[in-house]
Amino acid sequence: MAKKKDRVKSEGVALDMTPMIDVVFQLIIFFVVTLKQEDILSHLDAMAPSPDSKAAPAEKIEMLTIDIYNAKAQGGEGFLVNKTPVSYRQLDSEIKRAARNNKSSTVLLRCTKDSPHSLLVKALDLCNKYGMTNLAIFSL
Repeated sequence: MAKKKDRVKSEGVALDMTPMIDVVFQLIIFFVVTLKQEDILSHLDAMAPSPDSKAAPAEKIEMLTIDIYNAKAQGGEGFLVNKTPVSYRQLDSEIKRAARNNKSSTVLLRCTKDSPHSLLVKALDLCNKYGMTNLAIFSL
């Protein structure tokens, strides 16, 4: 009788993927570096719009900054427009001018912790009067 040999079960043959991944990344880097951009741009079907001389130039959107502070000690109204002290009438004309240029321009209202609530309400009423809807209110 033949003697059976005990075969040692070997682990399956494992293929190390690390060198393959390295080669793939090297190829990707090579093709990206050697690619000419004009090759891509020459095959695009995108057409730039022709310049229209009748079109109005794009209007600059400006931001109007209104600071509201407590001015009882100074006897003033407590409004600063772009860091310039103004009265209520001047504030009205500034908001009107900004609305005439662009009603979607941003109006930034900054209040101090001791500023009267009534001044904020007056400024908001003026913004509403002229149709300014892009408002931001901050408390300093």
